[in-house]
Amino acid sequence: MFSSRLALAERYVDLLATDGVVRGLIGPREVPRLWERHLVNCALLGKAIPEGLEVCDVGTGAGLPGLVLALDRPDLTITLVEPLLRRTKFLDEAVAALGLDNVEVVRARAEELHGLREFSVVTSRAVAPLDRLLAWSMPLVRQGGALVAMKGSSAADEVRAARKALSRFGAGDVTVATYGDELIDPPTTVVRVEATRSSGLGLPADARPPAARQRSAPRKKKSTSRKKGR
Repeated sequence: MFSSRLALAERYVDLLATDGVVRGLIGPREVPRLWERHLVNCALLGKAIPEGLEVCDVGTGAGLPGLVLALDRPDLTITLVEPLLRRTKFLDEAVAALGLDNVEVVRARAEELHGLREFSVVTSRAVAPLDRLLAWSMPLVRQGGALVAMKGSSAADEVRAARKALSRFGAGDVTVATYGDELIDPPTTVVRVEATRSSGLGLPADARPPAARQRSAPRKKKSTSRKKGR
């Protein structure tokens, strides 16, 4: 895990423990367990993502799990989507400090990107119940891709409760898997939802699939930044 990028991961932990706490992105009580509860927990999500894909992390906050995936999996192209300015400022600074060239930071709500962007994988961690998460995420997933969401011990119950939403959004195979039983307690639980429909990328709103038709108008100031070079 992290292999040649271990030093960068340690630097990211330091940023979370200092600027992240000062800016209210990480609670002070989380600092002693940043590695186990946050970095290792998020890095294990990479086991559910094939190589070389474009990944969007919605509601990324301080970069969990998206920035961790970018550190552990340089083969992935990561887009971090977060609506709050104070968080995107931290993310911009972190990406620059870590010299990551596989990360883009977008200040927006997920639904603002419906019809404008699509990805092979859309990830999230503790963002919303699955039925609501489907509405935000599935219109961003290209056909044949997947929503890959980190969930807790009630993941199977969430899947059962979201049966109608799964049908509405044209979900294919839905699986619940755990990773890292030998590394952390509790292990990382992941819900994977296959996308069987087109995302509606590039189509006018009334021509998109039902899942992608409802989209808020983009805010006047939406900052998109890409940091290059290591």
